[in-house]
Parts: sequence; C-alpha cells; structure tokens
Amino acid sequence: MILTRDFYEKPTLELAKALLGCELIKETVDGLASGYIVETEAYLGPIDQAAHSFNNKRTKRTEVMFGPSGYTYTYVMHTHCLFNVVSGQIGLPEAVLIRAVEPVEGLELIRLRRGDKKEKDLTNGPGKLTKALGINQGDYGRLLDVPPLYIQTGYQPEHISQGKRIGIDNSGDARDYPWRFWVTGNKYVSK
Repeated sequence: MILTRDFYEKPTLELAKALLGCELIKETVDGLASGYIVETEAYLGPIDQAAHSFNNKRTKRTEVMFGPSGYTYTYVMHTHCLFNVVSGQIGLPEAVLIRAVEPVEGLELIRLRRGDKKEKDLTNGPGKLTKALGINQGDYGRLLDVPPLYIQTGYQPEHISQGKRIGIDNSGDARDYPWRFWVTGNKYVSK
C-alpha cells in the first residue's frame, strides 16, 4: 500500500524512524527496483547547522523543502545523487535523508547498475542506493505517493538503533546530534 500524504506529516525525527522498514520503489524504462529503507538521517533545517536549509537558507536547491512534506529533495554530493524525503510544515525546511536500503525487487537490475559488488555493498550508502534504484536529479520535487517514485508499507522493524549522523564533521555542535536511525543488525546499514 502506497503511503498517503498524511503519513509524512509527522515531526521530522519521528518520520525518520517511521520510514524504517518502508519500501522505496522506482520505476524506470529499464524496469522496477525497490528496497526496504534500513537507515535514515533527520535534518531539521532552521536549527541544524548540518542542513542545507540551516537558518532558513532558501535557494533554488532547497526550495522544495519550504513546501509541504512528502516530496522528493534530491541533490548531488560529489558525483552522487542523494535522496531525501521532505518533512516538516510548510515554511519549515526539514528533510530525512535515506542512507541505505535492503534490496527487495529488481535485484538483477540493481546488480547491472552497481556492477560487480558484494550483495551488502549494493545499496549500503546514500549514493549507492540512488544509483541502484535509478533515482536521479530528475526526481527532484516529485510527490512520493504516485509512480514512478514512491514509498509503500513494508515491515515493522523489531529494533531501531540511534546515533550520530555520518560525514558532517564540519557542522559545529550538529555533528553530535543523534539523528541517525537504522534497523538494528541489518547488513545493509552503511556503517
């Protein structure tokens, strides 16, 4: 069952946990690929020095985060496209970064896109999962309750772990915020 818009209308930290176990799906001309979300990071824009929208910084890149929740915020970091779910209220630019998924459908397509990798290395990072599923900058601003990019119910994780976010060492005190969540013991978690 595809998640409805009201699912995304939770506080960002709550949404980051609620997305764990949900299935992220992308349909392309090459076929469908999907994975259960097993790792997320919350970014609370206005108060979060690690967020692109810190201090309500409004740019062409961050514009979608100022709108309603349940939309796609994609951006390129180095050479990788990263996928986020817009959260928060209108005018409150927050998002949840999807850091890792456990492949569900389209494993052959995922392997083709990712090359000769160990199974656990196919989707265990934010750039890896977007390449594996075919998510790209063209998905920016897409509503997440209709194909070709959507999230549906999956499973309820037994245990969720929480800790510091990864790769944000230059973000002041925000580097220590425990806003990373993952399915405990899942081999697809990035670290």
